Amino acid sequence: MRKLLTTIVAGGLALSLAACGGDDDSKAEDGSGGGGGTIGVAMPTKSSERWIADGNNIKKQLEDAGYSVDLQYAEDDIPTQVSQVENMVTKGVDMLVVAAIDGTALGEVLDTAASQDIEIISYDRLIRDTDAVSYYTTFDNFQVGVIQAQSLVDGLKAKGDGPYNVELFAGSPDDNNATFFWDGAMSILQPMIDSGDIVVPSGQTDFDQAAILRWDPATAQKRMEDILTGTYASKTVDGVLSPYDGLSLGIIAALQGNGYGGGGKDLPVVTGQDAEVQSVKSILAGEQYSTVFKDTRDLAEVTVNMIKAISAGDEPEVNDTETYDNGVKVVPSYLLDPMLVTKENVQTALVDSGYYTEDELK
Repeated sequence: MRKLLTTIVAGGLALSLAACGGDDDSKAEDGSGGGGGTIGVAMPTKSSERWIADGNNIKKQLEDAGYSVDLQYAEDDIPTQVSQVENMVTKGVDMLVVAAIDGTALGEVLDTAASQDIEIISYDRLIRDTDAVSYYTTFDNFQVGVIQAQSLVDGLKAKGDGPYNVELFAGSPDDNNATFFWDGAMSILQPMIDSGDIVVPSGQTDFDQAAILRWDPATAQKRMEDILTGTYASKTVDGVLSPYDGLSLGIIAALQGNGYGGGGKDLPVVTGQDAEVQSVKSILAGEQYSTVFKDTRDLAEVTVNMIKAISAGDEPEVNDTETYDNGVKVVPSYLLDPMLVTKENVQTALVDSGYYTEDELK
């Protein structure tokens, strides 16, 4: 029996090494670090166009660099994502790229990965409360909020003089980015609230009141409907801070259901993020006012370049070593610049850049 078990374990180890490509094949012939390795990529959901684009872009770029890719989506179910990452670790991936559903839920499985010398890159959403995370790739999330708030203010001023009735929405409280978006936006809006130039008639001005769990559009629509029913019987909404396009569509649906966009009441200025197709169409139709474009091709490229550098035994390039404290360590990060998109620059920002075709936006 002991000999049989030894044979089974040895065979399993050989299969595991074969699946991983072995040490000899872990680097490309050109020394770029590609070729032979397997990268586990854990994405949160396919319910958002944005995450589908992220997954497709990073998979293509990794495969072009010679890697095998295990790409998994968890449909915003935390136990599913934990199980997916556990399976990737068990199968012996060389590295992990993780866009977490809940930034605090993966500590144990990532600690196991780190104990096996599997490098972990936190992708766009910071993984918290663990020192297992090696690097973080994302956009300047505070600046995203600044851009959203400034576009809201610009849109309001274009409509006339204040004070302006504005309602505030925030992202999912289990997504570390949501607080950065909120803090960036409030750095612009709070002084105007304090001065009376902006009024929040619902009185819901705290992050916890404004937060929408899992970034769910239906939840945002229901909250907007409740605010309209409870607060706006004799008032009109002038603007809505929305941190994400999916929420924006739900918010606009609630507004339209309450007579905005027809019957003499203009739709308020509504912001967004991610330049998803339906919201870009809404912007072109004069409904949503703006979105923040974060080019997922660039984020994938930065992430893949990190993987190549690690594979080659080099230090990956980072441009921020101070901002992103996950509660255990400050995670070395690479931040990309977001871009405001309104009706005026949809063509140059999204079509001329090749992100969308004109047919996709018809």
